[in-house]
Amino acid sequence: MKRTRNSAGDRRRRKLFTTLWSLLLAVVTITLIYKEMTALLYILATLGVTALLVVVAMSDLTSGENTSNDSAINDSAAIGSGITSTFGNKQS
Repeated sequence: MKRTRNSAGDRRRRKLFTTLWSLLLAVVTITLIYKEMTALLYILATLGVTALLVVVAMSDLTSGENTSNDSAINDSAAIGSGITSTFGNKQS
């Protein structure tokens, strides 16, 4: 018999894994502080920030902007300042 997954169970499982990772990292960090291995802690923190920056640099942030066809979103700065978006429109 094939067992199907539901979205609530998947969310609960992801939340459990996230909580376990957070607890594991907290235990490792507290252990490094307790054993006074701050040099290793600094190195791990630097590598973590570097990995985060690489992930952000590799992510494609422009794909989300092209999904909307609403021109009001693209011209929000012009609308807020009172400038119309049509070129050549003369106002007196």
